[in-house]
This record gives sequence, structure tokens and C-alpha cells, in this order.
Amino acid sequence: MKDVAARAGVGLKTVSRVVNEEPGVTPDTTARVQAAIDALGFRRNDSARLLRTRRTASVGLVLEDLADPFYAALSRAVEDVAGAHGALLFTGSSTENPRREQELVLAFCARRVDGLVVVPAGDDHRYLSPEIDAGVATVFVDRPAGRIDADVVLTDNAGGTRTGVAHLIAHGHRRIGFIGDQPGIHTAAERLRGYREAMADAGLAVRPEWYAMGPTTPERVQAALAVMLSGPEPVTALLAGNNRVTVSAVRVLSGRPERIALVGFDDFELADLLDPPVTVVAQDAPGLGRTAAQLLFRRLDGAEEGTSRVELPARLVPRGSGEIPPSS
Repeated sequence: MKDVAARAGVGLKTVSRVVNEEPGVTPDTTARVQAAIDALGFRRNDSARLLRTRRTASVGLVLEDLADPFYAALSRAVEDVAGAHGALLFTGSSTENPRREQELVLAFCARRVDGLVVVPAGDDHRYLSPEIDAGVATVFVDRPAGRIDADVVLTDNAGGTRTGVAHLIAHGHRRIGFIGDQPGIHTAAERLRGYREAMADAGLAVRPEWYAMGPTTPERVQAALAVMLSGPEPVTALLAGNNRVTVSAVRVLSGRPERIALVGFDDFELADLLDPPVTVVAQDAPGLGRTAAQLLFRRLDGAEEGTSRVELPARLVPRGSGEIPPSS
């Protein structure tokens, strides 16, 4: 800054005002200081800024898998809000591994991020208590924290699934299957609950072979569907518990001469171009990310209201596959 001030013929305070975009500097002086900055290759020292402000203007985002389109949309929304607040976003994928989640969170904290947005993989987040007590604002998204009280932004997973199943029932189906993710995952458990509740509300029984929870690999989905579509009472419709299950189900069902109705939880790319187009219960992934990030920055700005739990609705998008009537 001394070199810039000397080259521009101004004082240190004037350089500081120009760099920090503060008022009180004429356009001509600003241009002269900026020219000196450009000529000398001056860059602001953020380490010195940290010592002065105790803020790094950075936040961390830990999610399941950045390659998943759902989390990519969520991440982009968090980044947009962070950018609007002049903050950098650091992102890492936990790959649904609680140990990896903890390693990423603590690595971000060691780099002095101001706050965290976390899609939890584990169910015990007491390891974060010292960081939160030290001032690291933290908001959980998509799933709640485990064993600590913290802000969270969720989708109404059970309500969304109830809507999807009710839609199939309204189109004449009584034997409806459900394939979900690992039962220990909050979203998967909530969607299974919504399925059971919708069937119970309609006075319909749920046979054990009509639902399956576990890894979302194509092989597992194919095996679960084979069970549901065989036997004396095969399902005539399926509610797929997430976009990966839906894609695998589409591959299996496309090879069958007899179509069954399909509703997927989560929208996915090209769903509207398939034959038939896939009916989905769509989450608002950008809305989840945006709401979580806005809540985080409210905390960073000093908001001290009680812990918040925000739940966003899911939306049924009828396209054709969920409107196929039962064949028998």
C-alpha cells in the first residue's frame, strides 16, 4: 500500500478507501490509485484482513455428492448467496460417509471459515459443538443434525411421498410398490413413512414384498422390482424413492411389454423426454440451498433468534408415467 500511495501521490488512507470501495474519494483520484494498483500488481492481503476483522469472508459446504444433479443445484444456490455477500465457497463431498463428513467439516473449520452449510451423512454431530461455541455459524440442509440443536432446512419428504402415492391411487392403483434408499438416511425414512401413511389413509394394505430399502445401485433396484412384479399379486405402480432409483426403474420397466405406472421422487434431466415422460415429485433444490445460505448469513450478521427449522414443500409434476391405469 505504501508503494501504491507513493506512485499515485496520495496518502495510505486514500489507498485504503479505494481498495475497500469507501466513499470520499474523487473519481480522478480513484482512477490514479487504480492505475498504480494495476501497474504494481497490488493484491489485498487477506491474512492481514483476517487479523483486523476476525472474518475470512469464506464459508464451507459439505454435501453427499457434488456430481449428483440435485446437490449440484443446491450447491450453486449456496454459492450465489455467498457471492452476493462477498464470500468464497469451499465445497466437499462426504460420499455418504460420516467419517469423511467430519474430516471435511473440521478441515474447513481449521481454515477459519466463517460458517458451514452441511448435508449430514452421520447421525451424531456433537463433534461440531466446540466449533459452534467458538462462533462458526452452522446450518444443516436436506437432513437434520444428530444429537445437537441446530438450524435446518428440509423438504417435506413424507408429505411429498403421500402426494405421489395418492396420485397413483386416484388413477386406480391399489397394489403400489416403493423402492427407497438406505433406511438410516433421514430422507429415505421420511419417504417410506409417507408411502405407508398414504396407503393407510386409503385403507390399503402394504405387503412386505411391495417395498424395499437399501443401496440405490441398479442391481439392487432391478432385484427389488423383480420381486414386486412377480407372484400372485404383483404391483401395478411404483413410487421410486429418489432420482437414482427412478433412472434404474425406467431402464428395467422399458424392457417389459406391460407397462406399470411410475412416480419418481426428485426430478431429473430428460425426464420429460422419455416414453412415457416421467411423473415426479419435485424438490426445490435451489430453494433448499438458497434458504440455508440466507439463514447462515443472517446468523453471521448477528441474528440471535431461536433455532430455526424450515420445511419446503415438494411439488407433483404429472407427465404421463404416473397416469398409466392398472392393467388388472
